[in-house]
Amino acid sequence: MTWEPQGDGLQQIIAILKESQSPDTATQMAVQMKLEEFNRYPDFNNYLIYVLTKLKTEDEPTRSLSGLILKNNIRMHGSNLQPEIVEYIKHECLQAVGDTSPLIRATVGILITTIASNGGLHNWPQLLPSLCDMLDNPDFNVCEGAFSALQKICEDSAEILDSAALNRPLNVMIPKFLQYFKHSSPKIRSHAIACINQFIINRSQALMINIDSFIENLFHLSSDEDHEVRKNVCHGLVMLLEVRMDRLMPHMSQIIEYMLLRTQDSDEGVALEASEFWLSLAEQSICKDVLAPYLAQLAPILVRGMRYSEIDIILLKGNVEEDDMVPDREEDIRPRFHKSRTHTIKSGQEAGGGGAGAAGEDDDDDYDDGLDDDSSLSEWNLRKCSAAALDVLANVFREDCLPIVLPILKETLFHQEWVIKESGVLALGAIAEGCMQGMIQHLPELIPYLISCLSDKKALVRSITCWTLSRYANWVVGQPHDQYLKPLMEELLKRILDSNKRVQEAACSAFATLEEEACTELVPYLEYILKTLVFAFSKYQHKNLLILYDAVGTLADSVGHHLNKSQYIDILMPPLIDKWNLLKDDDKDLFPLLECLSSIATALQSGFLPYCDPVYRRCISLIEQTINQEMLCKQNQAFEHPDKERMIVALDLLSGLAEGLDRHIETLVANSNIMHLLYQCMQDVLPEVRQSSFALLGDLTKACFPHVHPFMAEFFPILGQNLNPDFISVCNNATWAIGEICMKLGEETKQYINLVLTDLFVIINRPNTPKTLLENTAITIGRLGYVCPVEVAPYLPEFVRQWCTSLRHIRDNDEKDSAFRGMCNMITVNPAGVVPDFIFFCDAIASWVNPPQDLHQMIQKILHGFKTQVGEENWRRFVEQFPPTLAERLVTMYNI
Repeated sequence: MTWEPQGDGLQQIIAILKESQSPDTATQMAVQMKLEEFNRYPDFNNYLIYVLTKLKTEDEPTRSLSGLILKNNIRMHGSNLQPEIVEYIKHECLQAVGDTSPLIRATVGILITTIASNGGLHNWPQLLPSLCDMLDNPDFNVCEGAFSALQKICEDSAEILDSAALNRPLNVMIPKFLQYFKHSSPKIRSHAIACINQFIINRSQALMINIDSFIENLFHLSSDEDHEVRKNVCHGLVMLLEVRMDRLMPHMSQIIEYMLLRTQDSDEGVALEASEFWLSLAEQSICKDVLAPYLAQLAPILVRGMRYSEIDIILLKGNVEEDDMVPDREEDIRPRFHKSRTHTIKSGQEAGGGGAGAAGEDDDDDYDDGLDDDSSLSEWNLRKCSAAALDVLANVFREDCLPIVLPILKETLFHQEWVIKESGVLALGAIAEGCMQGMIQHLPELIPYLISCLSDKKALVRSITCWTLSRYANWVVGQPHDQYLKPLMEELLKRILDSNKRVQEAACSAFATLEEEACTELVPYLEYILKTLVFAFSKYQHKNLLILYDAVGTLADSVGHHLNKSQYIDILMPPLIDKWNLLKDDDKDLFPLLECLSSIATALQSGFLPYCDPVYRRCISLIEQTINQEMLCKQNQAFEHPDKERMIVALDLLSGLAEGLDRHIETLVANSNIMHLLYQCMQDVLPEVRQSSFALLGDLTKACFPHVHPFMAEFFPILGQNLNPDFISVCNNATWAIGEICMKLGEETKQYINLVLTDLFVIINRPNTPKTLLENTAITIGRLGYVCPVEVAPYLPEFVRQWCTSLRHIRDNDEKDSAFRGMCNMITVNPAGVVPDFIFFCDAIASWVNPPQDLHQMIQKILHGFKTQVGEENWRRFVEQFPPTLAERLVTMYNI
């Protein structure tokens, strides 16, 4: 296709491209409107490709920008473009692959992979053969441009390239790429490795056939002079460690020695890639055996890698000690993500609140979030990777690594240079989890030293010390309070009011960890803590204010009803209500405040009554607004989709109110349309909305069931539809809500039981079901058996063993009580159903510490009934199978 631009049109487009590079916001908006207008003309995209590929008189940034606008157009409207325009763009792209400008070649490569991803590689059959042919072109620009495009295609379309649908082009491409590992240009060598690296994780068939040749070629390039080549070599070896350990094992000593060298590479990108190797190796079963001889070399390298570089210190404003009066820039405030409420059950070993924990979620990555949270350094870097590597290796080697690490700590922790001292404090925090047992003997000396470091003149030392102390908080809480907890708490509270914002943030986070560990141990110091936190409300800039809400909410979760005293409420509530009144409904800062108030409402119980009416009404309003906006959006695409996070947070605060106020919420519920709103929320497409809805349904059932009761026919089918363990937290809350409802509904549950029973049996028998979901499912099955024993008892053989093993670790509480009463009722109806698994039942009942007297009698009656039925001799033989502790406990508890 031949196409020529009109002179006027071309000038208009060049003018708009020039204007779009202006930093002025008004100009940018005008440009955006103009571009949208141009998009109505089909050949606008022809002009864009023409400017990119043909208009060599124009400056490179303008040409590149033209290509990037075209890329966005293809991504957004590619399927609507006329076929001849698409063909013209494809033709011009292939012609321009070898442009003399690296920027234009890179832009053409981005454009090529966008077209290939958007329209499918199968619709551009000549693309891969053409690019592979260009690799043999003696012109470096053509070869490099083709490789750059191929690398982007390999990144974006790895799975498709390995599929039979395209006749497995990798069978040709991978051997071809391997030829270029020895190319004279480092740029080409780097592209060749990067292309093949894309196919390691998926174990692409074509690569597996050539795996030995690939590894041999990687080794050949291991000492390459070019840092990009070395980085790609390291990256390839890290991935091979995960997928083809068998091929690396014969060379493991050389690989480890090579990685020790590269971890110290002068190029930080190479050093970072090499440091990833230690993280990956720590996950392999062979780690301890193969790495033990090198640990003494590796540990000091990792600790050196934890030091701030001069550039880091500049980016972190590490020499600015006082900045608490400087307002935050909006771009410095990272987005927060609300964790929807999940009902959990307290296990025997656990303490603390059980309402709003999360089921099956991973721990936060300390090293990505907690060390130097700054927009310029928030991405993964050598310091964080080195600290994470020392952490995982400490978990592998445990106390065995202390003879190597302790001398390094001694040298760094007390160093005169603050940068080295700071890295020592970080290293001490990094080994906390893995080496805790071995560190205990040193902590009486180290903890007071760390507490003194909280007053260091360097802000970056003070902030990392907060983090490291939080890693040892569990030990501190277990010691005499006057010796460690009290001085630590006092110093952390001073740091919460530090004149440096980074220290404030680190201190708030560390104090939240201390709150979680100490729980009610903090009650004697509540007034002092609250006065400090409230003073911080008046002192903090925007970003740290959001973190302060977390610290206050965690305090409420940790001390619970002890917060419900007028002197504490008078300190805490006025500043929070002031903030509440200032914030508009669409302000994102309302979310963390709502989360904080949810914890406070649950803790204060009736103490929250004076504040509950406006809080309740606003939550209802936030949910209504979101639902209405969603309806408008469905009717008219022009309306923006609502941010459902505000609805989720509002639902969770209502749950906190219901849990805290209990029956006192009845009046508020009676005078609102909450049940109709809840019915809509329970059917939302977003799992997090449903999760919070079911949590609220359960809490309202407990607090004011007469208002929930009329909706049973509508609610129960929805609950049944959400018993899907693929959505763990939704399923967990729906299961828990069913259990709460049936305890209030009693025999009336019969008419709904078939909507949920089969799914509950599937969940309890499903392999790898998370512990929280298993426990909630067992409790709910037990409760259904309590109110409908005749309906559930016939199925005992299907679930009784799993039921018993799921509940053997639950601490004594009301939920456990009702579940075991249900099991006793079912065994009474169908004693034969439990016979094959009776030993599991005996194990479960032995988990009670102090069962209520009538439940004790029910269990005793079942045990004696079995003993009588089988006879004394058979019973004695049966009991002999028990572990001695179990047999002894049953005799002591139930006199059998």
